[in-house]
Amino acid sequence: MIVVTGATGNVGRALVTRLVADGRAVRALTRAPETAGLPDKAEVVRFRPEDLAPLFAGATELFLYVQGAGGRLPELLQAARTAGVRHVVLLSSGIIQEGADETHPIHVMHATAERQIRDSGLAWTFLRPNAFATNALQWAPQIRVGDTVRGVFAGMLTAPIHEDDIAAVAERALLDDGHEGAVHRLTGPAATTNTDQIAAIGQALGRELTFVEVAPEEAAPLFPGTPPEFLQGLLKTFAATVGVPPEITTTVEEITGSPARTFGQWATDHAADFRP
Repeated sequence: MIVVTGATGNVGRALVTRLVADGRAVRALTRAPETAGLPDKAEVVRFRPEDLAPLFAGATELFLYVQGAGGRLPELLQAARTAGVRHVVLLSSGIIQEGADETHPIHVMHATAERQIRDSGLAWTFLRPNAFATNALQWAPQIRVGDTVRGVFAGMLTAPIHEDDIAAVAERALLDDGHEGAVHRLTGPAATTNTDQIAAIGQALGRELTFVEVAPEEAAPLFPGTPPEFLQGLLKTFAATVGVPPEITTTVEEITGSPARTFGQWATDHAADFRP
């Protein structure tokens, strides 16, 4: 039995779908099973942070999304270990690397989780993806109603990774030997700017879209629901990428046997998300 936290998130959903298709026993944890929309063969269970033990009965593997732990990560890890889970694959962050700003809120959150997992006594594998292609969904509301997209830092460079490529690596880390104690840095195959990404989405839709840069101090309305302390950290991170070639790894292909998908492929896969 493989337990997947954050099962209705982008990566969690893709992972559950992959594991079910492979005939694996999957227990998908979510706060709202009734609206999860996960594959029928997955065991969809309500996540209750106050009652963790039943979530791991009979399980041996755990896929962990930090924010899916309900703020009780040490207790969750203890419950998993007590129930017989022996290996955890963590969806961490590429922000954790030598020379990183260790005060950045995203760094603090994931570095803390990695430390708690190391201290838990469980075997572990850390996945550290950089930019997610799904970040482009922030532009969907604008694209649904027009051909102009307002955003920050037109020239920021990233190598966005398809969420299913992260899920494919997670699947192999859960099912194959040799990943315990490994840290896998994950990226897409090529650098793109925000302008490039908007053009790729337009091509997938058969439309010509235009990116209009907004000053960082005017960016708050573009990130609704983002706490101010996180937004400032994000903007600082974004600014540091302008004109700077991003890290590009071949880890996806090395582990899965298939090359990481381009942002254009992601845009084609998600074209429906940008249509009215």
